[in-house]
Amino acid sequence: MTRVTHASMVILTAFAAAGPSPALAQDTALGADVFEARCAGCHTGNDLELGTPSREDMARFSPNFIVDALNEGVMTLQAEGMNPAERVAVAEFLTGQSVVESPIEITTGLCTDASPTAPLDSMPLWNGWGPDSRNRRFQPDAGLTGVDAASLTLKWAFGLPGESQARAQPAVAGGRLFTGSQGGDGAVYALDAETGCTYWTFQPQAGVRSALSIGPRPGGGHAVYFVDRQANAYAVHADTGRQIWSTRVEDHPAVRGTGALTLHGNLLFVPMTGVSEENAASNPDYACCQFRGSITALDAGTGAIVWKTYTVPEPQRRGTSSTGAPLWGPAGVGIWSAPTVDPERGMIYAATGNAYADPAPETTDAVIALDVESGEIRWVNQLTPGDAWIMGCQPGSDNPNCPDDVGPDFDFSASPVLATTASGRDLLVVPQKSGMAYALDPDDEGATVWEYRAGPGSAVGGVWGAAVGEGLAYVAVGGYFRDDTGGIHAIDLETGERVWFTPPQEPICAGGRGCSAVQSAAVTAIPGGVFSGSADGGMRFYSAEDGTILWTFDANREFETNNGVPANGGSFDGPGPVVAGGMVYMLSGNGGFVGSPGNVLLAFEIDRTAESAR
Repeated sequence: MTRVTHASMVILTAFAAAGPSPALAQDTALGADVFEARCAGCHTGNDLELGTPSREDMARFSPNFIVDALNEGVMTLQAEGMNPAERVAVAEFLTGQSVVESPIEITTGLCTDASPTAPLDSMPLWNGWGPDSRNRRFQPDAGLTGVDAASLTLKWAFGLPGESQARAQPAVAGGRLFTGSQGGDGAVYALDAETGCTYWTFQPQAGVRSALSIGPRPGGGHAVYFVDRQANAYAVHADTGRQIWSTRVEDHPAVRGTGALTLHGNLLFVPMTGVSEENAASNPDYACCQFRGSITALDAGTGAIVWKTYTVPEPQRRGTSSTGAPLWGPAGVGIWSAPTVDPERGMIYAATGNAYADPAPETTDAVIALDVESGEIRWVNQLTPGDAWIMGCQPGSDNPNCPDDVGPDFDFSASPVLATTASGRDLLVVPQKSGMAYALDPDDEGATVWEYRAGPGSAVGGVWGAAVGEGLAYVAVGGYFRDDTGGIHAIDLETGERVWFTPPQEPICAGGRGCSAVQSAAVTAIPGGVFSGSADGGMRFYSAEDGTILWTFDANREFETNNGVPANGGSFDGPGPVVAGGMVYMLSGNGGFVGSPGNVLLAFEIDRTAESAR
């Protein structure tokens, strides 16, 4: 559905009230009853470090965030059987705020130039997780250098309606910028990359949190490719936003589309993970577990499935829960991030997550290589064996749903980076939630070349992406609920030895829950340095030479937006900055269990006045 013309657009979205509401939409007594019956068992205590926030923790969420979690988020399975009124009632009971659907007519910031998008190969370009299918997150043709980065200034801001956790990293091609949102109704937007005016908006069936990819389509023109949170993959016209095709690649109710599609020739590789089953699995009434991670290859022209490869075998009956529910396994092993393409070897590489049930197969917490044409798994390097983990399980538990040995929950949430050393050797570089970073040999079935301890590791919060450029691998330190987290490392790509380390900075946020020095967000490198965002709402640029911080931007404020949508910044988490044509684009906001919410896309350019003054 295309929801924007070049004259006007209407977006129907949901906003939370700014504070406690005197007239809630639902009876708070109903919300209290629903919470007691459906939620209190897991959310009365305070186990936020294990991913189970207490009632008090959830009071700081927006009511729309809670409804979204129940409808298509992390609590989807737990919400089965709850009607819409009950979902709204419990959200309003927990937050003391109203869930309000408000029609917002946007009549400002629309593009008046209806010219078609320039060819895909026209510069500047950042495509997919990128800026290309090697996923190096290094922009050699940035249009600015490390010296220029010190003069970056905000040019425009774009508000994402109903969003609180901004994750859909933009793509830039042909003078257009394409991004999306998962909050509110969820949408994909086409903007002018220079001015930020809006060309069109497309509404998918569910919200979008993955990066977007652009490519040519059979018959001419270009398409925007992406996947929504409910595993529907799409191609829409880059010029108009009209849908070309949509394909559902997975139908398990726990599915979650998080990683970007990677385009290679006429094939789209779609990674898939799951969330809500991992969160429901310890419940004795739940038949744990049957979700399986996967990669699906689609025909880019038609959306037809060419092949599909699961990361675990078909689950088999493994026992019975304490209440008589059948138990299944193996399960889990999702793929959170964009696959990486290696045309020379005919391979694609993906990094995997933990198992949800015993037994934990060798594909958990691993880098796997698949044949591009057939999808057959060619090799596996498992970096953390035996990681079977589900929320609510502790070591020694007598709950049959729980793994015999509860793992550390050390998923890989970052894409493997295919990089080349100065000596001409190819390596796959990838950081892990464990706090480790690895370099693997694609010519030796992924054998480990070097490993590097970057941080202490934590089960809470992903480590979303490394960058490799100019002989250095940049790895930021993620992991919530640790005192020794945050900071960024530059590692010699050839040897795996430290070049420099810049420790975490004193947080610039105001304190309280969500204010942290954690640097889980993906990093982005350009000639001369690297960008790294923090949960404290700060985006910093570090010199490639010695790690000196050359520029800091504080996103903890409200922004005047060119599309008229109220917007504020918050924690940086998930996607990293996108650099193209001398401009830098970044999403701010990580509302949820950790971090502070936000709903803004920020665009920066070089301040030539400041540059000349230097």
